[in-house]
Amino acid sequence: MLERYKPLEIEKKWQDQWLENQPWKVSEGGNKPKYYLLEMFPYPSGRIHMGHVRNYSIGDVVARFKRLQGYNVLHPMGWDACGMPAENAAIQHGTHPAIWTKDNIANMRTQLKRMGLSYDWSRELATCEPDYYRWEQLIFLKMFEKGLAYKKSAAVNWCPQCETVLANEQVEEECCWRCENKVEQKELDQWFFRITSYAEELLECTEKLPGWPDSVLTMQRNWIGKSTGAEIEFAVEGQAETVRVFTTRPDTLFGATFMSLASEHPLVEALTVPDRSEEVAEFIKKVQNIDQAQRSTDDYEKEGVFTGSYCINPMNGAKMPVYLANFVLMGYGTGAVMAVPTHDQRDFEFARKYDLPMQVVIQPEGEALNPATMTEAWEGPGTMVNSGDFDGLANNIGKEKISEALETQGAGQNSVNYRIRDWLVSRQRYWGTPIPVIYCNDCGAVPVPEQDLPVKLPIDIEFTGEGGSPLAKLESFVNTSCPQCGQPARRETDTFDTFVESSWYFLRYASPHCETSPVDAAAVDYWLPADQYIGGVEHAVMHLLYARFWTKILRDLEMISLDEPFENLLTQGMVCMETSSCPEHGWLYPEEIENGRCSRCQAEVVSGRNEKMSKSKKNVIDPDGLIKRYGADTARLFTLFAAPPEKDLEWNDQGVEGCFRFLNRVWRLVYDNLATIDEVAGIDAGKLTPAAKDLRRLVHRTIKKVTEDIDGSFHFNTAIAAVMELVNGISVAPDKEAAPEVLREAIESVVRLMAPFVPHICEELWQELGYEDSLEECGWPVWDEDALLADTLLIVVQVNGKVRGKVTVPADAGKDAVEAAALADTNVIRFIEGKIVRKVIVVPGRLVNIVVG
Repeated sequence: MLERYKPLEIEKKWQDQWLENQPWKVSEGGNKPKYYLLEMFPYPSGRIHMGHVRNYSIGDVVARFKRLQGYNVLHPMGWDACGMPAENAAIQHGTHPAIWTKDNIANMRTQLKRMGLSYDWSRELATCEPDYYRWEQLIFLKMFEKGLAYKKSAAVNWCPQCETVLANEQVEEECCWRCENKVEQKELDQWFFRITSYAEELLECTEKLPGWPDSVLTMQRNWIGKSTGAEIEFAVEGQAETVRVFTTRPDTLFGATFMSLASEHPLVEALTVPDRSEEVAEFIKKVQNIDQAQRSTDDYEKEGVFTGSYCINPMNGAKMPVYLANFVLMGYGTGAVMAVPTHDQRDFEFARKYDLPMQVVIQPEGEALNPATMTEAWEGPGTMVNSGDFDGLANNIGKEKISEALETQGAGQNSVNYRIRDWLVSRQRYWGTPIPVIYCNDCGAVPVPEQDLPVKLPIDIEFTGEGGSPLAKLESFVNTSCPQCGQPARRETDTFDTFVESSWYFLRYASPHCETSPVDAAAVDYWLPADQYIGGVEHAVMHLLYARFWTKILRDLEMISLDEPFENLLTQGMVCMETSSCPEHGWLYPEEIENGRCSRCQAEVVSGRNEKMSKSKKNVIDPDGLIKRYGADTARLFTLFAAPPEKDLEWNDQGVEGCFRFLNRVWRLVYDNLATIDEVAGIDAGKLTPAAKDLRRLVHRTIKKVTEDIDGSFHFNTAIAAVMELVNGISVAPDKEAAPEVLREAIESVVRLMAPFVPHICEELWQELGYEDSLEECGWPVWDEDALLADTLLIVVQVNGKVRGKVTVPADAGKDAVEAAALADTNVIRFIEGKIVRKVIVVPGRLVNIVVG
């Protein structure tokens, strides 16, 4: 055995063995219960960072723990290899996305293996490979056939930097989620998936996911945004047109004094009178350059323009001027809003600005609202007034009564509306899955025949990254013939949004080599749903929602029988920077800083305290450097010990050093006691000394603690802390050499309990302890309830609620004996002497409180 802990030497040895033996390759069936564990797969646009290390170490602990518990564990890995990340990186480095992606996959695969992550590499997949995306294209054709995929002209979010369309979910604070440049609005023909057809089921099924964080479920429910109310038709004065609105407040209809339309509403042209057309056109142009998210915020200044037309309130016949308003969006409801300024704050601000009429129709209890003196809208409950026959009704009852009246007169009906919009999936980029559609002048949009799949993305192409996708310029790709009539035709040159690829990869893992369909239904039935999914909360309303949607799509296409893909979800926190960094070289070790400057380039060191690690901020810690210095086990241990998985991890080099020292201590603990614990007999609990019993009790208490902390709750930091306490307990245990069998059990328990966290050192120490089989073959340790029982108990003694002493009593001591021991304790006597003992309260096994007066 090595006398000194040499992590690089040990880790290479075990990684070579794992590579040769493939111990984590699994198949369906057998007597073991299945457990499917996966983390969100990475974009291969660069080397892995500490966020990857943390995410995948968390998953690896669970995978190894479940194997030790006797589960048949599927733990796969692959690459989310299409889309803008890889393409932008290729542009930056002056290479082809295919080359860049392939090289990065190779580099990142090597890095992940160096971390000792227990993946079944036989199931590895990359979404940029035709044998993956051919099945995605087939699913699209089935969706197109059923009307779940369609193309239409739409105002879209356009990133001028990336030269592509973004889904609403990919616009963050008016900027592209990738390049962070400002997003514009643009009218384009785009492909959509009809996710709105599944809105109600997606919403209802959030109630069937108890293993998901409430925060994620709340975000999805809010994004789906179900609203119940009424659709109302407003006639337009002097025209045959009607304006249809959706409102959740039909009880306020008598207070509607004007109409607000989105600037994109299809009736704008018909409703704009000639002498208002120039002003309306200028307003529309202005609004088109404003991000929709910004337009909908409460604090955005409300602006509008009068069209010159009026609509008629169906309940009281009042004329309502029709305005265009910048805060009304075509993508929500009908793009038209009946404005009730006394009972909606946005309408209130708009009416005040343009001096529009106001009418109170809901009076709160105990108040008498007056439009002339109101400073804000009343949006709460109350009694209906100024509402004709409905006066005096509670407004919640009035909602139903007015809806009934509207339906009776044919002017409206009850309705449900959803905030979620259909998923825009086409992108004007090169590095993605080609959309399998051909355009014919005679036949229109024609799906590519199934037998011609996959439509391969051409690799032999000039790629500059300028002027949009090069596919549109490649005649050999664009020019083809119509599958129906044989006439010259052209291919679709848009590619799928990368989130399409990531919406079903977890299903493909179940049967990655299936050559007859996207998935093998039997394999999916065995492995899915995934028992545990791990990834970032930033994917709550993109990937996680889309994955649920596609699972239901494949179910309805009769490819699988699954309703929901992930039974349990863990959203891990970010890795944040606490140490110093160089603008050029990134994070620095303490010895790389000289007088506040980087020793390599003399740049002034920058404090990046509590910032998220980011390549753009150049504060990313390279895991390779950390591993070369300390080893993969130390890197894993720090990311698991420094914070609970769901919390942000604050990086600090002292913590890394501390973890490295602890592993050295474990190494010495084994090495220094090998001679003592070699060839010991089994434990005879009845013959153990009190000291040996105390040590054994600590061992089994630790086994119980670590098991409960890992299993389900993922409290890895407290589990590791418990093992550290056990190591301390072993070190200070008196006369441990006198009970070598207990000492061996204690040391073996340290190694076995740490194995999921730091597998390399534990496998090496296990071998040195004399075992030929791998740790994974020996199972997870189980605590002995009898060993947890103490012969004596330490009881805290309080006097009038303050701790005044402690007494040791037999574990089976009765209440009277405990009370007598407490009253006889010399420390306690000092506080009760000369006083009257009024009451003695005994809490069995814990404390005694003596009340004196």
